[in-house]
Amino acid sequence: MIDSTDLMLEPDGATPLGPDELVGLIPTWVSSRGELNAVEQENIIEAMYWAFGQEWALESLLSDESIRQLHRRMFHDVWEWAGEYRLRETSIGVAPSQIAVQLRNLLADARARIESAKDPVDAADEIAVWFHHRLVQIHPFLNGNGRHARLAADLLVVALGGKRFTWGGADLSGAGDARSEYLGALRKADADFDCGPLRAFARS
Repeated sequence: MIDSTDLMLEPDGATPLGPDELVGLIPTWVSSRGELNAVEQENIIEAMYWAFGQEWALESLLSDESIRQLHRRMFHDVWEWAGEYRLRETSIGVAPSQIAVQLRNLLADARARIESAKDPVDAADEIAVWFHHRLVQIHPFLNGNGRHARLAADLLVVALGGKRFTWGGADLSGAGDARSEYLGALRKADADFDCGPLRAFARS
């Protein structure tokens, strides 16, 4: 079991894990935040290989099942609740009862934006970054939402004919200048619906 005091080392903007979530930890030998980060990263790398090895049709990618499947693939070796929508309130995100509704609305809005774009390739960055921001706002899962939303945005921008994002070229899971810039861009988009700084960061 993870030392509860180690959970206080969560970086800014991360969703703290509670005792109920820790019960779902699969590798029982994990005893520190560093070990948890390492096993999660191994699982995420495997998920990336899987995700970019698929041929995603937009209709399939922009579906409730694919959103949950992606999270499940990213964390299924670490958490029993991987791919399941959260059932408790968190400091970020909509109420649990609204997750499925808000996500369906987001997916429908994304399809509509793509269909109405004069050139989806030219609009790929704008659409994918907007999608990322809204997915983070909804915060469907207990943990891993930022990492999940970045990978989902990467898959979407590639499916639209663009290039995968670089997200500052840094590991955003821990504290640092890149994470601070990323969170600042997310909060700018929260405050005035301006995703420009987030698009710039995604390509930096």
